[in-house]
Amino acid sequence: MTKSCILGKTSQHAKFKGKDTVSAGILAVNDDLPLRTDGPVHSGKVRSVYWLTEADSARLISERHYAVAPDSQLAVMVISDRISAFDCMWHGEGGLAGVPGKGASLNAISHFWFTQFQHAGLARSHILEVPHPLVWIVQRAQPLLLEAIARRFITGSMWRAYEQGAREFCGNQLPDNLHANQKLSETLVTPSTKGVMRGLDGIPEADDTNVSRAQLLQHWREFGFRSPDDIDYYEMLLRQGAGLIASHLSPLELMLVDTKFEFGYAKDIAGDEQLIYMDEVGTPDSSRIWDAVEYRGGRVVENSKEEFRQALLRHVKDPQLLLDHTRFAERKQFAAAHALPAGMLHSLSDTYRAVAARITGHPIAIPQDPRQTMISMLDDQFALVR
Repeated sequence: MTKSCILGKTSQHAKFKGKDTVSAGILAVNDDLPLRTDGPVHSGKVRSVYWLTEADSARLISERHYAVAPDSQLAVMVISDRISAFDCMWHGEGGLAGVPGKGASLNAISHFWFTQFQHAGLARSHILEVPHPLVWIVQRAQPLLLEAIARRFITGSMWRAYEQGAREFCGNQLPDNLHANQKLSETLVTPSTKGVMRGLDGIPEADDTNVSRAQLLQHWREFGFRSPDDIDYYEMLLRQGAGLIASHLSPLELMLVDTKFEFGYAKDIAGDEQLIYMDEVGTPDSSRIWDAVEYRGGRVVENSKEEFRQALLRHVKDPQLLLDHTRFAERKQFAAAHALPAGMLHSLSDTYRAVAARITGHPIAIPQDPRQTMISMLDDQFALVR
């Protein structure tokens, strides 16, 4: 039986009528900071990236002793508290424009794992400094055009395909007689395209298309690898990174089910190009994390964004609105016009902040005036405010 925590938590926030001391600190707009940049701000679903000028990048590399090539381009990356699910942005009643504490929680978790990876002798990440709970200073990297998921259990899209008779997933052969949510005998690497790859034999021209290791080897240049040997290295970083996360979570009675990784190339202080970790990793946003005690009792209890997805499916009258790819325009219009019960977003906030505190070992600091504190910090410490 599958169960989500979110409905059980909702009642404690049912009385929410407007902004409280936590939701007042929500950062919904993160692309309007008055910073000197080299071109337009790149604003994604959750993060905004301010690419710095050549002069400011060189100055900060020198002043702050970043261990990267002197001519590297740097950026200020700002994470928001916006929440995306089923490719749409969602909001709540009472002007609740995001999930309280979401950005700070995800930033803290990713930074924790990336630091652990580097200490374990894996690879570094693109993060050079975390001067604010919602800010990273990052080095520009050339990303691989793939997302790689490390899967330790059969669930989600893999289980749906298996249930329909598939015994091969991203080139991995699966045995018969597996059951839903079962632990796999080994961690499987299941890549998918990041963006639309055109003109590649055997790969559909669509975003987020599953690909096999054989296809990566066949089209390694197009996916951004510098050599075919780097495919072995990226798989090693993926598996060992997932293993490190799982080992750390186990004593906390949390289970890493699957997690998404992204990689890219960037130059170190000697000017040598390295394959590094990018984006975020091991967060409740990019991973499935289950409660280990409940799992041993035969139930799946989510400690990740999956609980929010399942709550949305229960909330809407027609779940196919969220699941049918052909109804994206209708779904996007619905999400923009429909305010969710505030308790749904507060419940997800509880999950994110609780998981972040358990992983990092301390409560997550949530700035109450995030925009102003970021501007003041970036002016005083980095002299980047125009």
